[in-house]
Amino acid sequence: MKQALMTKPATIVFQEVEIPAVGANQVKLAIKKIGVCGSDIHVYHGEHPYTQFPVVQGHEIAAEVIEIGANVSSVQVGTNVTVQPQVVCGSCFPCQNGMYHVCEDLKVMGFQTTGLASEYFVIDEDKLTVLPDGLSFDEGAMIEPLAVAVHAVKRVSVIHNKNVLVIGGGPIGNLVAQTAKAYGASKVVVSELSETRLAMAKEVGLEVIDGKNEDLQEGISKHFGMQKADIIFECVGSSFTVANAINIARKGSTVVIVGVVSNLTEINMGFVQDHELQILGTAMYQSQDFDAAVDLLTEQKVEVNTLITNHVKFENYLEAYHIIEENKDKVMKVIIDVN
Repeated sequence: MKQALMTKPATIVFQEVEIPAVGANQVKLAIKKIGVCGSDIHVYHGEHPYTQFPVVQGHEIAAEVIEIGANVSSVQVGTNVTVQPQVVCGSCFPCQNGMYHVCEDLKVMGFQTTGLASEYFVIDEDKLTVLPDGLSFDEGAMIEPLAVAVHAVKRVSVIHNKNVLVIGGGPIGNLVAQTAKAYGASKVVVSELSETRLAMAKEVGLEVIDGKNEDLQEGISKHFGMQKADIIFECVGSSFTVANAINIARKGSTVVIVGVVSNLTEINMGFVQDHELQILGTAMYQSQDFDAAVDLLTEQKVEVNTLITNHVKFENYLEAYHIIEENKDKVMKVIIDVN
């Protein structure tokens, strides 16, 4: 089978590799779609702190089961699935206490272990989430980023009837905002600089603050009034936006850091203390977040097809990165068509 191997930054070669035999508790997948995310771009630039070359990427996927092991019972040949791409130790404190998604020895397919950027993939049954009839493979490839959003929103104890501000209207920010709205937030507003992303937020029914032409504090007051935002989700991951999310927070509110922050951020902890803020981190997801993401799509409470702006053939894998690089804020989600 063909496998896309990133040998060094900005370089992908295709190699022919044998398909592994299917074990008793495993299945063989025909990979249909692969999504490209921001973390993949960090690898493309050689800037991901926890990924070494060579590496096979691909962790946002949709696939069809084409062979099952003797002990497999949850899926059949022909079942459509997506994959939860974490590899965990099972024995550390987080794993033993219901927090396996932050395992002390966490590895993620496509970063610290082999990803799914190949025509076929053999994987353990317990990594699968079934895609119900009616969900397309494109939508299946969006389950993983939607699960990120679900987990982030569920980090907040109460979202129902709350005012929510999302800083950053990229794919994750958009999905966080849609998820918060689906779970009963009274008002959800996205702050974003890109005209394209602002338009997409509006298209899926979200209110927006044009960060390029509107003062953020004024926008917050306009949308939320004196109550301001109860919860702020930071979905950019820059030092500036993290600090800004805290500095604009109302007393007694909650700030959730969703964006992946790669450098140190100076935070006015005196302000945090005086305002009695809750600052929460959120990382990845668990199986129930995948299940919830599937429910949101099947119940049509979240729209993901609007966010898919480009398709690339598997043999042109590197083109996906070029599209993102050359178009920046005009691109949301690039999907690679495999089989």
